[in-house]
Amino acid sequence: MNESIPCVPLKRLGLWTALLGRVRRPGLRCAAVLSLGLVCLVAGKSQTPAIKIGACGAVKMMSAIKGAGFDYAELSTTEIVALSDADFAQLQNEVKQGGFPVLATYTFVPATIKLTGPNVDKDAQMAYARKAMDRIAALNAHIVFLGSGAARQVPEGFSHDAAFDQLVDFLKRIAPEARARNIVVCFEPQSPEESNIIDSVADGVKLVRAVNDPNIELGLDIYYLEKTHEDFAAVVAAKDYIRHFHFSNPNGRIYPKDWNEYDYAPFFAALRQIGYDGGISIDAHTSNFADDAPQSVAFLRDALKR
Repeated sequence: MNESIPCVPLKRLGLWTALLGRVRRPGLRCAAVLSLGLVCLVAGKSQTPAIKIGACGAVKMMSAIKGAGFDYAELSTTEIVALSDADFAQLQNEVKQGGFPVLATYTFVPATIKLTGPNVDKDAQMAYARKAMDRIAALNAHIVFLGSGAARQVPEGFSHDAAFDQLVDFLKRIAPEARARNIVVCFEPQSPEESNIIDSVADGVKLVRAVNDPNIELGLDIYYLEKTHEDFAAVVAAKDYIRHFHFSNPNGRIYPKDWNEYDYAPFFAALRQIGYDGGISIDAHTSNFADDAPQSVAFLRDALKR
């Protein structure tokens, strides 16, 4: 949501100002000025993309996610990779024929592929990452959310500095693979309960800056921002590194439905302040998707207008 409004191209603006200069009558000249302002405003708004709203879910939920009114689905990377070739071809065809996009995937690395510790297998990491990104690209998705707390968990007694270097090394190795497939990998800071490394926005920024590659950025989840008591000033400070958001009602990590159920205002104020125009995926629990999901879509669309 970019609050700055670009005007019309200079060539068109020059034409308008030239015509304006020929208007002599004060009333008509005032109307012309107002018209020029309106053209700039409309042109600017047309160039400001709307934030898209998606939902995380299993492959079998694709039609339900579409039916609830979301703009896109965000599927589990590990589930996609685990599909047989035949089942993946069916999914790929469903995405192409159904006209409903998969713009992102989550849970990039399974617990069995360790990213830190003494048992890191770089060949296994790369083999998995290439297969995963091949399939993600085949679905025309461009964002990979890398939470994967179990995969990055630092074993007891292992140096955290060494683990940090291992994460940097892994991300540097997969960055060219991501770039070749038009994918951005978004590393997610989590809470200490989920992962004992990279558990703040500042830690995430430090990691992304150490990797220093345009295809490695940050993904943030309001649930973890709440659990770690992050001030939203940290989100604003990290604006140059943020590419994707996950969203929920942090009180229970459930589907959000009402402005008064949680203090959402600072989150949406931060989005406006950083000019965010990417995707927001609901990553939450629900026992009644059919009822909760449409309410969440309506809530988010309203919240983004406030």
